[in-house]
Amino acid sequence: MSEDPILIADGVTKLYGARTGCREVSFELWPGEVLAVVGESGSGKTTLLNCLSGRLRPSTGAIRYRMRDDTLRDLFGLTEAERRLLMRTDWGFVHQNPADGLRMTVSAGANVGERLMAIGDRHYGRIRDTAMSWLERVEVATDRIDEDPRSYSGGMRQRLQIARNLVTRPRLVFMDEPTGGLDVSVQARLLDLLRGLVAEFRMAVVIVTHDLAVARLLSDRMMVMKDGRVVESGLTDRVLDDPHAPYTQLLVSSILQV
Repeated sequence: MSEDPILIADGVTKLYGARTGCREVSFELWPGEVLAVVGESGSGKTTLLNCLSGRLRPSTGAIRYRMRDDTLRDLFGLTEAERRLLMRTDWGFVHQNPADGLRMTVSAGANVGERLMAIGDRHYGRIRDTAMSWLERVEVATDRIDEDPRSYSGGMRQRLQIARNLVTRPRLVFMDEPTGGLDVSVQARLLDLLRGLVAEFRMAVVIVTHDLAVARLLSDRMMVMKDGRVVESGLTDRVLDDPHAPYTQLLVSSILQV
């Protein structure tokens, strides 16, 4: 891993009036590292993810990102144009509902190709060839490249969304319950695909999930959230095999009892 973290969160707090979204969250994320943020619904994990990805401005605290020129920039000190460019090129965001991360009325090839055009590629043949190779990589039949995602199954849409996000080789990817809502067999194939791609491209990833099995399979490190606060963090295997916080113990035992 690089000597320097790619993302630094320092005391990130988001308040909604008297209600806490997340409070005093601090961590460093390193290139090639996968961080899972786990907790029950309402724990603050999605609020945190939206702050980290620039979708929500924190009430207090700072989020710093290491740019490709190695400068560390405050995320909310970037111009809107700079932040948009990051989101189209250097970052990816995989939504739980693929319809939120795809353009549903344009073809699968165009969904993938748009990201390439955002980094300056204008050669139609090259864009189409790259899109086709990515469809193959995520196990979508290439003869469906000209179909729009409305004709795809939920699992195929999610794989297409992954291809759209990863085609530009982003350095940082955010994932919000990427296997939620899919049946178990589709989940297993998707997790295998994600694990292989993350390892191949050595991306830094922040993944939000309530599923501890997903966290164990994909992540190196884990943060457990409750009521907007991090109650435990550490290497994933350590947290799951030897949980210290009572809340983490409860989460782990509830899975073991199923």
